[in-house]
This record gives sequence, structure tokens and C-alpha cells, in this order.
Amino acid sequence: MSMREVEEGSVTTPTGYRAAGVACGIKESGTKDLALIVSDRPAAAAAVYTRNRVQAAPIAVDRRHLEDGSAQAVILNSGNANACTGAPGEADAERMCALSARQLGFAPTDVLVCSTGVIGVPLPMDLIESNIAPLVEALSATGGISCAEAMMTTDTVAKHVAVEIEIDGQVVSVGGVAKGAAMISPNMATMLAVVCTDADLPATQLRELLVEAVGRSFNCVTVDGDMSTNDTVIALANGASGVGQRDTPLAKGPARQLYEAMEHVCRHLARAMAADGEGASKLIHIRVSGGGNEDEARQVGLAVANSSLVKTAAFGNDPNWGRILCAMGYAGVDIEPAHVDVALCGTTIYTAGAGASYDAESLSEAMKEKEITIDIDLAMGSATAEIFTCDLTYEYVRLNAEYTT
Repeated sequence: MSMREVEEGSVTTPTGYRAAGVACGIKESGTKDLALIVSDRPAAAAAVYTRNRVQAAPIAVDRRHLEDGSAQAVILNSGNANACTGAPGEADAERMCALSARQLGFAPTDVLVCSTGVIGVPLPMDLIESNIAPLVEALSATGGISCAEAMMTTDTVAKHVAVEIEIDGQVVSVGGVAKGAAMISPNMATMLAVVCTDADLPATQLRELLVEAVGRSFNCVTVDGDMSTNDTVIALANGASGVGQRDTPLAKGPARQLYEAMEHVCRHLARAMAADGEGASKLIHIRVSGGGNEDEARQVGLAVANSSLVKTAAFGNDPNWGRILCAMGYAGVDIEPAHVDVALCGTTIYTAGAGASYDAESLSEAMKEKEITIDIDLAMGSATAEIFTCDLTYEYVRLNAEYTT
């Protein structure tokens, strides 16, 4: 079988995982804000974190708990980032792990923790503590979507996906959940994601898969250029499918299939974040080709994606190609403007060092679609990169102007 996306798939699609989401009162709205993902057996575990020098308390805890490369549960809360909360915040993150572990019968170090929301506010631990038992009671093999809902902050949709592949005649699944809508910039974002598989992998190889998949997915999405304090992507592999790829080089055969499944899940979730950017009215898909290497192609794409002028032009359906060229020029890559080609919504707008002839009215109409494309050919080599972002709207300003007030 080829890769197949599972309808309503999530972290609980792979064999041996349960999840749940409940409302514990962290959010004033009364919506779900506490989530739990559990593997029914010990799992190899790996994580990738924000590169922001200011990092939230859960990241410090997760680094310690992952020293042995294994974990069996992840508890997550939304509405409060538990960031810039000092030693008490780190103690609260450890306590979230310990309370979950006690209910599950695990060691505290087998539990990882993630938080997202407002920075600098202590966690309401009384609310969390009183809801751990109900959260564990709610665990279900169909609870992945509820978990995704409980991770949301300013997200407007729950983000979840799963795929199935066949390895050695047996079905292997990879599923994920994520949250993220703003404070999103490469080297991850104000985003959390958990990816689970029932393949049997050692932690070292799982991390290798995860790092490469994140590099081509979550690190290729930007909403507003702000890098968060809490970004975390966690991967678990519990081996429940009975299919193992231990020590198989990543580039070969079945291991490559598994990587492609993980990248598909991460890319789907990253794209969903860009499409759900705060106040966004459209997704912007930037495709860069002809790069001297992948890093250069990505660098140019990100410069265009992070340009407020490009993003506002997209919002206004304005085919102002000068803004795209300007961003390409300051990307820090030695491009030759006379050689590059740029197309917007399939229409060539710049070629041979000058603007191309096009029908501005028709192109403006094409820019009203929910997804628009910007294609850039750097004519420097054969490397490519894809970047996902969104337009910058009045609603983004309103949401972030009133975030805590």
C-alpha cells in the first residue's frame, strides 16, 4: 500500500495510544485546556525545542526526563505558558508530571510536559491538580481529537492528522496533534506538537527522523516572525505494530518510508498552522527552486514569508511584486536579480531583471483565493524549499493588541 491519510486521524491512530482533553478552568472561556497522551507500553522518545534563549519551565523538565530516551505520557495545558516563572514554575511542571505519573502508575520521569498560553503568570496548580484524575479517567483510543482541542489557544481549528504505510507486509501508523496560530517563526513557533508511531525504533533513530522532518515542516512555517519560549515537538515510538527499523540507515528502504510518513504528518500540521494564523484570511504557499543548496532556498523563502509588506499586499490582493523582490534581496543569499523568475498565483510577474507584462486586474482577482502561491526560481542550482505563511490582517493586530487585556 502507498501512504494513506486516515480520516479523522490523530495521535491515537497508531496502535497502543490513548488520549483525552478536559476543561480544568485555566481558560476563562471554560473550553478544554488540559490534555494527556499515553502509550500503553514504554516508548522511545525524542524532542525538538525552541531556539529562543528564553525557554519555558516545561522545556527544562523535558530535557531531564528525556535523558534516557524514553517516555510513556505527555501532559499538556493551554491558556498559561508557564514561562518566565522561575524556580516555582519549574517545580509546577515537575508536579504536573508527578501527579500524572501517580494516576497512571508510571515513574515521574516517564511523563513529559508542555504548556502554552500567556507568559509570566504562575500556573493555577489547584485547578490542574483537581483535574488530573478526571483527565486520566477520560483517556480513550479515540481521544486524540479531544486532546487537540484542549491544546488550542487562539487557534480556530483543532489540528490533527494520521497516515498509514505498509512495511514488510504490516501496517504502520504515524499520527500527530498540534497547536499554533501566532508567535510563529522558524526554529519553531508558539507551537506544540506530539507525533506518535507504533513502529519500533531506538530513540537515536527516532530523533534523527524527527529532526529532519521538523526541518522541512515546522521550521518552514512562519506567521509573524516571532519565536516563542515554549516550542516543543515530541515524538514517541512504542513498537506496538511489531514492525522494527532499528539501525536501518534513514535514506534506505523501509526507514525512508517511515521518515516520509513522519514528514507528511509534520508538514500537514505545519501547513494547518499557517492557514490558521491569527486573523488570517488566506494561506501563502511559497515555493523556491533553483537554490544553490536547501538552506539558501529556505532562507530566501523565509525572507519573503516574513515580510510584513508582502503579507499585507496579499491581504489587499495587491500584486505588488517589488515587495517580493525587495525581501529576496535582503535575505542574505547572493542571488543575481537579472536571472531570477517570480510568479504569483501562476502568473509570471518578474523575469530577466524586470517586471513582466500581466493583467493586474485578473491577478488581483486570483489573489482572492484562500490559498495563493509565490513561485521563485533562483537559477543558482537544483535545491528547493517550501515555506508556508499567511496574510497580515487588521484582525491580527486586534487579537494581539488585546491578548491580555
